[in-house]
Amino acid sequence: MSGTGVRPATAAEGPAAAEDGRVLLVVAAIAAAFLLFGLIADRPGVIATGLFKILLARDTLITDYIGVGGMGAAFVNASLLTLIGCLIYRIAGAKMTGGAVAALLLTLGFGLFGKNLLNVWPIIGGVWLYCRVKGERFAAHANTAFFGCALAPIFSEILFSTTLPFTVTLPLGLATGLVMGFVLVPVAAQLFKAHMGFSLYNMGFAAGVLGTLVVALYRSYGFVPAPVFIWTSGNNLWLGVFLFLIFAGLAAAGFAMDRGALGGVRTILAMTGQAPTDFIGAAGLGATLVNMGASGALGTAYLLVVGGDLNGPTIGAIMTIVGFAAAGKHPGNIWPVMLGVFIGTLAKPWNADMPSLQLAALFGTTLAPIAGRFGWPWGIVAGFLHSSAALAVGDLHGGLVLYNNGFAAGLVASVLAPIIIAFRREKPDAANASPPATPSGTAR
Repeated sequence: MSGTGVRPATAAEGPAAAEDGRVLLVVAAIAAAFLLFGLIADRPGVIATGLFKILLARDTLITDYIGVGGMGAAFVNASLLTLIGCLIYRIAGAKMTGGAVAALLLTLGFGLFGKNLLNVWPIIGGVWLYCRVKGERFAAHANTAFFGCALAPIFSEILFSTTLPFTVTLPLGLATGLVMGFVLVPVAAQLFKAHMGFSLYNMGFAAGVLGTLVVALYRSYGFVPAPVFIWTSGNNLWLGVFLFLIFAGLAAAGFAMDRGALGGVRTILAMTGQAPTDFIGAAGLGATLVNMGASGALGTAYLLVVGGDLNGPTIGAIMTIVGFAAAGKHPGNIWPVMLGVFIGTLAKPWNADMPSLQLAALFGTTLAPIAGRFGWPWGIVAGFLHSSAALAVGDLHGGLVLYNNGFAAGLVASVLAPIIIAFRREKPDAANASPPATPSGTAR
């Protein structure tokens, strides 16, 4: 069964498989809520037309699918993509750790601005090919495959934005996507060592480096991606109500599953969040769901307080917080980073409601382990530095890597964490100095 990702479960795996099924059901329920919202938002004909527009979009940052295809189509695209992902995890027999939850909810969030039912498959296919060649189960690298779809816009850009005939762009785009997916596993494993788990979006760092190299190669042949900026506003009321209902539902489900969930939440709040971290394994699913709801509510509250917009990109950022609240983030270690980004806006000629800085504050919570490990003042410093780094790295990859903040944060963590450790005269936690050997999210 080498490389297929499918094998029969043993008797000893029965309870674990049941727990995996329960976690997967929670993720599918969140995706189903997005589907229901999308179907309520627009008529079927409008949704179908909007989905077609989304599939043909170039997807360069920032491409808000609500502005491309409408509210209904954007949410339907995100939900269907995630539900298919859930099915793939189920068929592959992948472990539903905190990293898996983060990978799937990241897919849900970015299904609103950059990932669609067309452009993700070459990357996923490349990871699958890697597993076949190496004789490894796809289940062990499913997280890498779905996190790696940060590079999906490169496929869309090649396919739709050149003057070359479709008979050339299709095979060229497919080949590029497959090659990128094929090399993601070793690249992500190597780059993890640079930041030692102090940035949770390891795949953002890896995809940023790889995407920069690929874009540089194409630029040398005269292919220069044109900038895109599609950003919607004016939907805060309905989208805010929808999100807070999701967060309340997560918390309620957590308490319903585990009456002692508050004890588990205290366990989570005491953890640094340094990767690899699995809150489900450490504190249980019930406590993790409560943390996911609370963390998502905090991120949404920040956005509304600074006068930001709830739309495809910002909801994608919020759902990333929710997903990684199963794998490293909690209210205690994300607020210093958001505050640091906000302070960074005060020291610069920009406002906190500037689109790129809204995203920097939310996605910048990837640096939460710095606050969790070294204390909140260092978390503020990390957020302050990130507020500048996130604005600078986009030119390197031409907006063709969706995890721009993950790329920037990887650079910040790779420089800041060793400096802090050196002056504190301590060594990095050996357990966190290398990627996990289990399929728990090695390439976030």
